[in-house]
Amino acid sequence: MIYIELFLGFLKVGCFAFGGAYGAIPLIRDVVLTYGWIDEEMLTYMIAVSESTPGPIMVNLAAYIGSNQAGFLGAVIATLAVVTPSFLIVLLITTLLQNVLKNRYAQAILRGLKPCVIGIVLATGIYMVVSNCVGAISDVKLSVQAITITAVLILLMIGYKHIAKKKLSPIILIVLSAVAGMVVYGV
Repeated sequence: MIYIELFLGFLKVGCFAFGGAYGAIPLIRDVVLTYGWIDEEMLTYMIAVSESTPGPIMVNLAAYIGSNQAGFLGAVIATLAVVTPSFLIVLLITTLLQNVLKNRYAQAILRGLKPCVIGIVLATGIYMVVSNCVGAISDVKLSVQAITITAVLILLMIGYKHIAKKKLSPIILIVLSAVAGMVVYGV
């Protein structure tokens, strides 16, 4: 019987919890206290643990409460129940979007949006480089460290492309820029 209660309780949470994890906490609280699975103090403790562990809070809380009430199987059932509605909605939207994306009007809209998105990303990147290397428009101060890091990263990216005959991964570039910033600024 506890397995059915866990499934139905967390299915309710998965179906009606909108607004992110913190918006779901009152609904989880209501379900947990209504079924009498744990008391208010233990729920507060589990919320704190769920916030500090990796992963979505709703999934972590479902796993903790399910495990607390019915062991491993309870954790699996509660977790599956809380993620099933989202999974089905994403599956439905993906199926519908595949049909929509085949439409020539939708493709025309996406082809028109692509240059806009590229422009926004490029403008943001240029703004960040200029503001970090030169400073604000009203207070122009050259930052030798920022200019050096930017130049080294650009040379590294171009050099890697010519040597390896492929582009440098943006993730590697981000990690390298973070390390360079920490070394130069002594963090």
